[in-house]
Amino acid sequence: MDTAPLNTASFLETLDHEGRLLGGIAEEAGPGAEVPTCPGWRMRDLLGHTGAIHRWARAFLAEGHTSARPQEEAPDLDGEALLAWYREGHRRLLDTLASAPADLRCWTFLPGAGAPVAFWARRQAHETAVHRIDAEAARGADPAALAVDPARGFAPGFAADGVDELLRGFHARPRSRVRTAEPRVLRVRATDVPDAVWTVRLSPEPPAAERGATAEADCELAGPAAVLYLALWNRAPVPSVTGDTALAGLWRTASAVG
Repeated sequence: MDTAPLNTASFLETLDHEGRLLGGIAEEAGPGAEVPTCPGWRMRDLLGHTGAIHRWARAFLAEGHTSARPQEEAPDLDGEALLAWYREGHRRLLDTLASAPADLRCWTFLPGAGAPVAFWARRQAHETAVHRIDAEAARGADPAALAVDPARGFAPGFAADGVDELLRGFHARPRSRVRTAEPRVLRVRATDVPDAVWTVRLSPEPPAAERGATAEADCELAGPAAVLYLALWNRAPVPSVTGDTALAGLWRTASAVG
């Protein structure tokens, strides 16, 4: 198991690796390949979306914007031109993050985001990693099997960090739709990372997630961190569900991040 500490430098390495992989897979699969993990998308849509996100994120860092800005649409490109546009944006994002001063101030959007440079390095590493799996699925790979593949999968520590970002970041926001009429408790447990356990309190309010087994759970979702990571992003089935399976179903139907 990879126990290397997660810091800005390690997230930049992951962003570099995952972004280059995504571009290579897209080139091999072709722009018209269907992306089964993103219904209705083809590879050109995936490249356009990810490239636009890279440019959107970079603008906050490069231009020092301190408030939210809308994401620009991807240009009307295809084939080699689209690939070149994607790769240029990926490289510029990496260069901007690598050269940004640690005390740079700009907008971030998740609770407890911390320093902006560290936030954007982490966020874009996870954004790109999940979409690389989408690209792999477009050429027939099984995301759950790929996640734990020694050559193409995710280090357990990185995956567990992605689970944490999703539970304590994205779904702590008011826009989360993972809610229940009565209080319920969901446990999330990565079986291959020490202390990678989360307690998610569900109610009519946004989910409140905290580290540790801090309350008795109505349902537990468990499995290797890399598979759990993709399952919570609705790219793979949950490896193990115990207790009230309706809560697992609620996650599948209501957890899409907007």
